Formats: sequence, structure tokens, C-alpha cells
Amino acid sequence: MSENAKLTYNGQEYEFPVITGSENESAIDIAKLRGSTGLITLDPGFKNTGSTSSAITFLDGEEGILRYRGYKIEDLAEKSSFLEVSYLLIYGELPTQEQYESFSKEITHHTLVHEDIKKILEGFPSNSHPMGVLSSLICALTAFYPDSLAPNRSEEEVNLSIIRLIAKMPTFAAWAYKNEVGHPVNYPDNRLDYCSNFLKMMFALPAEKYDVDPVIASALDKLLILHADHEQNCSTSTVRIVGSSQASIYASISAGINALWGPLHGGANQSVIEMLEAIKADGGDAKKYLDKAKDKNDPFRLMGFGHRVYKNFDPRARIIKKAADDVLEKLGVNDPVLDIAKELEHSALNDQYFIDRKLYPNVDFYSGIIYRALGIPTDMFTVMFALGRLPGWIAQWKEMRENGEPIGRPRQVYVGAQEREYVSMNRR
Repeated sequence: MSENAKLTYNGQEYEFPVITGSENESAIDIAKLRGSTGLITLDPGFKNTGSTSSAITFLDGEEGILRYRGYKIEDLAEKSSFLEVSYLLIYGELPTQEQYESFSKEITHHTLVHEDIKKILEGFPSNSHPMGVLSSLICALTAFYPDSLAPNRSEEEVNLSIIRLIAKMPTFAAWAYKNEVGHPVNYPDNRLDYCSNFLKMMFALPAEKYDVDPVIASALDKLLILHADHEQNCSTSTVRIVGSSQASIYASISAGINALWGPLHGGANQSVIEMLEAIKADGGDAKKYLDKAKDKNDPFRLMGFGHRVYKNFDPRARIIKKAADDVLEKLGVNDPVLDIAKELEHSALNDQYFIDRKLYPNVDFYSGIIYRALGIPTDMFTVMFALGRLPGWIAQWKEMRENGEPIGRPRQVYVGAQEREYVSMNRR
């Protein structure tokens, strides 16, 4: 039996259906609110507004649960590869061996990019932020594949665009890094797996032999899985709302990259390293800053501890902590900034103040440590985030398109001047 929610306004009573999802999340369907009452809801930041029904990712912040298409993130990170998880997110099921091999082969076939894209890259100064470079190169694909602009494309044509995006994103991300450091770009090496190929494009130099370390490639693969989707966050909602106008997949993903670029969204792991650098510059006394974090009158906050959504331990952090430990041990990195990070981590996991408040190290804390250890500059961290989030964005765009969702058009409550008379220039 379906339930209804009742609203009383101006002496009249209105009923709206209550929708319950597969994990017993309930929502009041207010699609007909304005039509029947003349009212709209006001929800700054859409914190309590469900913009869609989605079958992709389930997140329970109170219980510390994250599942892709029903599969626990812990199982996927341990047993799957990033490309396998990408297939799951985009197409709804884990691939068979044959499907996986076909998917991987198609991606490998499309890793090369048009040579004219190098001319676009060369137009960016070396001090360009790599996120700006990345979003521009992705959007430029609309010029190289103009058929993608057609709103009613066939399923085969859409799948080809999806394959191209997944295949070319590592090339663009690595080239954005090479542009920043002033090195010649590397072309893809299709003999390598997805993460190994990316690492080679990032770090190989013409004058030296480069061999990909499997420990590092494995850690990166896990990191990408953990970032692959996270429900209706800022960048994902941006992809869906841009796509709802029937913009191409390339333009929609480019918009998501720009949303992720903001420091309140994708810049969290960069903030972790900047905080650690600041502690080092102040003498490296981690205890001093732990005490500052406990002082309610001190504005200092520990970056990379706790989470806006997870009120329990971030399930992704448990997984990536092991990868971070493996990378640091393998590389034998001697870095005082990472020493400070380990001291903060130990204290936060054992100090009752942090335990009581559930201020555990989150995935941004550990991913920042890994990227730092690999020698990736902090302004590239968000590019790495985008590389991982790509299959989630694609899956969300594809779902929005297949569901035939209407164009996004939020309402507002106007609080400006009422009607007034126009005043001529000479009377102002």
C-alpha cells in the first residue's frame, strides 16, 4: 500500500506520494507541488532534494556503506580492475570474460588522439592549471567527432563515444602534466594495461628507460576504483544537468571536470598536502596541530579527516590505507611531509578525541599521500580524481539519457527589487 505525505496550506490539504527506493530510502514526490498549490520548495545547495532516481550507486553515510550496482566497494577494490568496474557502472552488470576482453580491446584501440590536438595543447602556457587543460581537450573532442553533437544518436554511436572517452582520458591527463613540466608528450603504449600505460605516459622520459612498478600500478588501479562514482555529488549532478539539455557527452563530461576543479569538491586531497606543507614550514610539530584541531576556539581544521557524507569510517579509506602503506614501503620515500602525515594518522586513529567524533582519515588523506609519494604535483591531484570519476560520470549521463529525463530547470525565490519606473540617464 503506497503512502502519501500531507501538506496543509491556506486551509487546504494536499497529498503527495512517498516513493521508497530499493534500500528503503524514502522521498516525497513533489513534481506536482507547484501545479497544485502554487508553491515551490526552497533548498539551498539541494541538500535535501532528490533530483533523480538512479540505479548506479548506493551510499549510506551513517553506516559507512558504498556499493556500485549492489556490489560492495570492498569486494570490487579487492577482486576487480578499474576497467571491469567501469564496465559495471556503465552497463549495469559485471562483464563476462568475453565482454571484458572486447571492452578492453576497444579501449586500447582508441587510446591515440588526433595529432591536431597537440597543437591545441601547445597553445597553453606551461603555468596553465592542468584541470583547465584537461577540460578543454575533452570538450575539443566535439570538434574532432562532430557526429557526437546529434541528440538522437544510436546506441552503437553512443557506445563509441564512451569508448573514446575512457581510452583518451589517460592520454589527455598525462599530456596536461607534461605541458606543466615542459616535457615532450608520450604516446600510449598499447602493450600495457590501463594504469601502467597511464603511468608510462606520465613519467617516461625520452632519454631514460622506464619500467612500470606493479605495486604502484596496482595502488593506482585501486584509487581509481574508489573514486569511480559517489552518487549525486556536485560534478555528477553537473554532468546530468548539462546532459539533460541534450549536450554531447564530451561537453557534459567537460562540465563535470570543471565542477570537480573547485576546491570544495575535488581539491580535498590537494588541501591535505598543503596542510602538511604548512605544518612542516612551522617546524613539523604534528602534536601542536593536533592540539589546535581539538581547540574549539582555534579556526584550524585537519584536512583529510572526517567526511561530509560519511558519519562513520569512510569505507574507501580502509582499502586505500593498505595501498598507501605498500607504496611508501616499496618506494622507500624519505619525505618529512609524509612523516608528518603518518604521525597525524597514528594519533587520529588512537586519540579518544578523534575516535569519539569519528574524525578518521578519509580517502582524500591517503590518496594525497600516494600521489605525493609518486612525485605527482598537487595541482595534478584533481586530474587524477577526474580520471577515476570518469566512468561514474559516463554511467550517470547514460542513465539520464536512457530515462528520458527532462531538461534540468531549478526554481528560485526572487528577493530583488519590485517593479520600478525607468529613470533617464540625465536624471540619475
